[in-house]
Amino acid sequence: MLNRRHLRIKVLQTLYAFSQHEDKEFLWAKKELLKAVDQMYELYISLLMIFPELKLKGEHRVEENKKKMLPKDEDINPNMKFIDNKIIQFLEENAELRHQSEDLKANWIGDDRQELMRKMYINICQSEVYFEYMNNGNEGFEEDKQFLVQLFKYEIANFPHLFDFLEEKSVYWVDDIDLACSMVIKTIKSFKEDSDDNAILPLYKPNDDEEDFITDLLRQAIKTRPENLELIDSLTQNWELDRIAKMDVLLMELAITELKTFSNIPTKVTLNEYIEISKFYSTPKSNLFINGVLDKAISKLESQGEIKKMGRGLMK
Repeated sequence: MLNRRHLRIKVLQTLYAFSQHEDKEFLWAKKELLKAVDQMYELYISLLMIFPELKLKGEHRVEENKKKMLPKDEDINPNMKFIDNKIIQFLEENAELRHQSEDLKANWIGDDRQELMRKMYINICQSEVYFEYMNNGNEGFEEDKQFLVQLFKYEIANFPHLFDFLEEKSVYWVDDIDLACSMVIKTIKSFKEDSDDNAILPLYKPNDDEEDFITDLLRQAIKTRPENLELIDSLTQNWELDRIAKMDVLLMELAITELKTFSNIPTKVTLNEYIEISKFYSTPKSNLFINGVLDKAISKLESQGEIKKMGRGLMK
């Protein structure tokens, strides 16, 4: 499931796109935002669907080896440990995963994708992780689970051809890959042998209003852009706005919007979140600059009564 920081990043990316298209309106921006979030989930589902695909490649190799003119003993009686992996079986049988895969078209159908899976399978069969798993003599559910986690971490997520493919498919997926991979690992680790509830992660946290949060944040950021830019301009008198890095301005716009709009989010949480995001999405020294400007913005907005936090401990 997507965390709040990543959702803020999606709003930031959408606000950037909106700022590049002055003729567009909020409904266009909202559509782009929700599409970007769906694409993030599509990436997660696509990564999970790699495992059943690799199993198919394994089954195909077993059948091909049996058809050799002079098959060896290991061709006639192959090691089926990978093909029989119980975690992969759970993923194959997961109705929600199948539904999401079909709905989002998150699959590996197509010549180019099949070629990618073929190369990945060959690479995996030559890996230390795979060799150790296939030959260590250990059996059982936890053995299968531990192997799949290690396989994903070291051989799948770091497979160069996969990264190239994802980068070509969506410019946003370069930013999304780390979170999607952590979601895949969390999903695998959550599976239990005797459970009837081995579920994949939902798009949003259950019982949370995350979709409302991002749409409200984007709506208010667009609506209050003129006044937010005026505030930032007044607090950076030694800098003209067009001399400040565009991403810095957008980050400060969003932070100010969130401070004023969401009474249930502590001021300190908002400040820390956007400072952390700036470390990855702006210049090396931007976080110090943004921190200084937002500190002054908070003081000014609080004195004007524009930041109102409700609930114990939410003022700081």
